[in-house]
Amino acid sequence: MTASDNSISLFLADDAATAQLGEDLALALRVGDCLALSGDLGAGKSSLARALLRAMADDTTLDVPSPTFTLVQSYELRIPVSHFDLYRLGDPSELTELGFDEALQTGICLVEWPEMAEGELPKERIDLKLTHEGEGRRAIITAPAKRIARIERVLAIRAFLDSHGYRGSARRFLTGDASLRAYESIYPKDGGSRVILMDWPRLPEGPPVLDGKPYPKVAHLAWDAYPFVAIANILRQNGFAAPEIFAADYDQGILLIEDLGTDGVLDAEGKPIAERYRASVACLAHLHSLSIPGDIPVTPDHIHHIPDFDRTAMKMEARLLLDWHLPWKRGTPASDEERADYLAIWDKLIDQLEDAEKNLLLRDMHSPNIIWRAHEQGIKRIGLIDFQDAMIGPTSYDVASLVQDARVTIERDLHDQLLVDYLALRHAQGDFDETKFLKSWAIMSAQRNCKLAGLWVRLLQRDGKPGYLKHMPRTLAYLAIALEHEALAPLREWCEKAGIGQV
Repeated sequence: MTASDNSISLFLADDAATAQLGEDLALALRVGDCLALSGDLGAGKSSLARALLRAMADDTTLDVPSPTFTLVQSYELRIPVSHFDLYRLGDPSELTELGFDEALQTGICLVEWPEMAEGELPKERIDLKLTHEGEGRRAIITAPAKRIARIERVLAIRAFLDSHGYRGSARRFLTGDASLRAYESIYPKDGGSRVILMDWPRLPEGPPVLDGKPYPKVAHLAWDAYPFVAIANILRQNGFAAPEIFAADYDQGILLIEDLGTDGVLDAEGKPIAERYRASVACLAHLHSLSIPGDIPVTPDHIHHIPDFDRTAMKMEARLLLDWHLPWKRGTPASDEERADYLAIWDKLIDQLEDAEKNLLLRDMHSPNIIWRAHEQGIKRIGLIDFQDAMIGPTSYDVASLVQDARVTIERDLHDQLLVDYLALRHAQGDFDETKFLKSWAIMSAQRNCKLAGLWVRLLQRDGKPGYLKHMPRTLAYLAIALEHEALAPLREWCEKAGIGQV
């Protein structure tokens, strides 16, 4: 492969290589992309288009008829795709009548014979030209910088797979998260078990928000893959079900990890399964009984130091309620007096955590990050993922994260049962101060829910992700439970005055 700022040249040795390029492109394309396929008859345009569509559908038997006579064929897939064949287009202006603009607004347009509508296609498109070369084909891909970067990324991942024993593997989109990480399912060519690929490119630091540092550094969010590998290894060493790391490229941010399964802790209707949440609480209780080192070797040249959940990070997260939720809620920003009072309250609450029990906290111990492994026993029934942002801090934080699941409503009876379970298990371990823990739990619950109340708005307004706003009523209901504790009276009064409550 050769590449420049806006083009890539690939030699495709055979039909399998052409189909593989189509699969890889399926992972690179986004809503609003137009992929224009050009080349002589027999150059492989239809083969590539068919492979792309089948990969997008995750269905190797998907019927992909040629749209030569219908001109367009639409597919309602993970991202909607409209497949245009313009060979018989009478006039370029007919493209509008075919619904091209509407299709591009909501999905991807895959266009064969784009030269038939020259001037009507978007300038910000991806052009892919196939030509015969010896016994194979040459693919020349040209696109604007951001789009070519996406394609280069999926091709870099393909090269990583090739170099680590997964040549010819099938790749399928698995999921993305609220960050910029993405995940793929990798199916080995020899029919072996699926593995998971974590795509975690290193990103610019972003604007400073406090003391010259960007938000992720203040909040101790992981910047690269080392923390994930470190925490996975230490969890596995202590008997927990965390993914084994099969291969890693820390510079590129690519990991191949064990597939722990697909079953979760929710039923078919998205409601919590009590048995599975109770097992998850037992898993946490065991974790909190252990002594986890603060420094974990990852490679001969790298030791990961687990950061402390310090005052600066706690206040920075809690401040999201001030900066994002409050202006959204009432239409006006917090006054200087409100800001000062709110932050002073948090200073006093954090002071009360000084003697709280502290240990490893996974940070997002809730339903999206828990795998149910019914065939295992004890703590190994709980598969743990997405713990790269782990810190050393109050153990109560992870209990709050689980008992008050941000993504699913935990009704009060189960909520209280989970706390009872945890307390009983910790008492059985000996030397456990329940009163001190419950105060810490209330403070950490309030801190987490104040953060989330602001985060949902930030995802909406800054990142254009409105789907997270559906969690707001639940988050505020959880916050109300935390505010029941006497230690939270000052924060409860502040929220009442500011007009923050359940919606």
